[in-house]
Amino acid sequence: MKNANEITLLLVEDDDIDAMTIKRSFKKQNITNPLVRVYDGLEALTLLKENKVIQPLVIILDLQMPRMGGIEFLNVLRADPKLSDLVVFVLTTSKAKTDIALSYGKHIAGYFVKGETGDRFSGLVNMLESYFEIVQLNEE
Repeated sequence: MKNANEITLLLVEDDDIDAMTIKRSFKKQNITNPLVRVYDGLEALTLLKENKVIQPLVIILDLQMPRMGGIEFLNVLRADPKLSDLVVFVLTTSKAKTDIALSYGKHIAGYFVKGETGDRFSGLVNMLESYFEIVQLNEE
């Protein structure tokens, strides 16, 4: 079984404050997984296609980003046979039912609204930590 610390987190988030909040929350919960942050879907795809992110990995994805947003990123990711099985959690400000439906239609592992997590954000972080400890990820 893989050690939870061996799972790399790819944070796809353009907002510096949100990225800092996520990083601080992980540090506060003593989650020491390697974390790679990129600013949009294009940058994430480049890293993934060039194998510049250590696998196994889990993607934490915002939807509203410049150049390539989250939904477009998911479309490209799921269409690529080498990347299609990557685990993606959406963490976004969008409560739009269409965004939720489109995201789940692209087989995400979970959809979380930033504003709604508030005090419960530590619960989200705890859930991810537990996920890392028990999940068996594909390491191809």
